[in-house]
Amino acid sequence: MSVSIRLSRGGAKKRPYYRIVVANSRSPRDGRFIERLGTYNPLVPQDHAERLTLNEERVKYWLAQGAQPTERVAKFLGYKGLIPAPAIVESPKKSAPKAKAQERAKAAAEAAAAAAEA
Repeated sequence: MSVSIRLSRGGAKKRPYYRIVVANSRSPRDGRFIERLGTYNPLVPQDHAERLTLNEERVKYWLAQGAQPTERVAKFLGYKGLIPAPAIVESPKKSAPKAKAQERAKAAAEAAAAAAEA
């Protein structure tokens, strides 16, 4: 049984509230879980104490048992200093300008450099 530490959504429409839970990776997102480890409330300011609450002792236990945190939960655990902070993911190559746009930008930069010299 592969176990993951992930978010389970609660709250009303447009008012999310998440529980940080340990669950079987095959169970549904808001379905059955093994243990509740904490909460995450994205609606309060970042510096507020109740934005992220964790039972750090139990998180350490589950990490020792081989539970894999999801990307978002790993970011939270890194913020709390329980695991090394994950690397920041680069934006996808799909969003980079295409070849023609890059050529136009290069030509504009060369024209600006030529205008600055003259």
